[in-house]
Amino acid sequence: MSEKVVLIVMDGVGFSKTGLGDAVTLANTPTLDNLLRTCPNTRLKAHGDAVGLPSDDDMGNSEVGHNALGCGQIYSQGAKLVNESIESGKIYESDAWKELSANCVSKGSALHFIGLLSDGNVHSNISHLFEMLEKAKAEGIKKAHVHILLDGRDVPATSALTYVDALEEKIAELNGDGFTADIASGGGRMKITMDRYQADWNMVKLGWDTHVKGEGRQFCCAKKAIETYREEISGVIDQDLPPFVIAKDGKPVGRIIDGDSVILYNFRGDRALEISMAFDYDEFDKFDRGAKPDVVYAGMLQYDGDLKLPEKYLVNPPEIKETLSELLVSQGMTQFAVSETQKYGHVTYFWNGNKSGKFSEELETYLEIPSDKVSFDERPWMKSAEVTDAVIDAMKSGRYDFIRCNYPNGDMVGHTGSLDATITAVASVDLGIARVLKVADELGVTVLITADHGNADEMLEKNKKGELQVRTAHSLNPVPFIIYSKNEYTIKEGSYGLANVAPTVAKIFGIKPYDSWLDSMI
Repeated sequence: MSEKVVLIVMDGVGFSKTGLGDAVTLANTPTLDNLLRTCPNTRLKAHGDAVGLPSDDDMGNSEVGHNALGCGQIYSQGAKLVNESIESGKIYESDAWKELSANCVSKGSALHFIGLLSDGNVHSNISHLFEMLEKAKAEGIKKAHVHILLDGRDVPATSALTYVDALEEKIAELNGDGFTADIASGGGRMKITMDRYQADWNMVKLGWDTHVKGEGRQFCCAKKAIETYREEISGVIDQDLPPFVIAKDGKPVGRIIDGDSVILYNFRGDRALEISMAFDYDEFDKFDRGAKPDVVYAGMLQYDGDLKLPEKYLVNPPEIKETLSELLVSQGMTQFAVSETQKYGHVTYFWNGNKSGKFSEELETYLEIPSDKVSFDERPWMKSAEVTDAVIDAMKSGRYDFIRCNYPNGDMVGHTGSLDATITAVASVDLGIARVLKVADELGVTVLITADHGNADEMLEKNKKGELQVRTAHSLNPVPFIIYSKNEYTIKEGSYGLANVAPTVAKIFGIKPYDSWLDSMI
């Protein structure tokens, strides 16, 4: 156990299969290029069944990616977890669903759905919304209002109307026999409601004002709102569309009022926590909510088990046990985790199996470096220098057996759709890794380099007409796994995924892994 290990996660950096908008290859990355030429390395699967998602059509994401990296196992996740609950009917047997439904039936009140309207399977799936609308009608609920958050990030950048049309068709199919449903409000996911890590509470306030208060620019329908904004704002993509309220005779058709029930149908937690706080917390000082309506509120999942947030939820989360952090703590080994705000939760909460806090206050140290509050394409280097400084300081201190960090650049800048900025982002990470390797040489530290999913490697895609268009979603591409060490390691032949990383770390330390883990790669 004398060996010390640094694990670097280059968020959103994969190997392109198409070569379309491949910012990773286009970037100046002499360090990464040399590592791939000279060091033991392989390619890891970071999507689909390798991270617990339903199929290989499902792109990975940072949450399930870090779950897999940190626990050495594959758990049913996200859409798959919800799919299983819906298929079995367990979702409708939950205490939360029963309370939500009974509240509406007994009071004749409305059931509201808030969530990302797409089939990206990263935050939500439109099919889950359709299933719950059908069940609501079957159980005698009379009114349903849907508050749509437009994607353009996990799906094509300007595909919103595809999903709006599908929802309107479902609503038309269900309406009648005493049941009415409609779209009540909406806006782009990066404009309203879906902030994360408390980086911009004004986004949540804008969502609250739109969905709950029914305040904002009014339109006759969602399609008209989207088309109008596209005409007014040159080049705008779905995630950045301003909020809108659907109104009739000047009055919102579906603001949230006392006695209603509300479901946040996103299953991913990071961008669901803040709006859940606004609904769940009586004591709340992040923005002026006005008179908080007395509603029954539930999330698709419980987004933070330690915070018990939200209190009510429809689907039980995976119970992730026997993580790498737990194993190292059991051996008395010290750990250091660092990233900037945008991915801090990934090297801590998600890495530790969706658990807040530490397994040992004595053995673990976490450091969050505040992210800049600007569009990431404006400062594509983000906080890569500061993250690198923190890793180097931790290495030189000699206090830590295992150090992990996340460079968010490839993912966060990649999501902006700016190819030029993403090229700079990837180059910035390469510079940081070069600095870490220099210190690793001095200290004899082993460095492992990987990623949680692809993004920067595929910034363009062809539409149905064969024309190139901006891609802002994660890719389905494999990611690197590289071993840089003074010791001689060989990667065994085989096909591996992110969950093989934890047992490989254990093998380097000479620790027996948990029986539940996958095989080591060395």
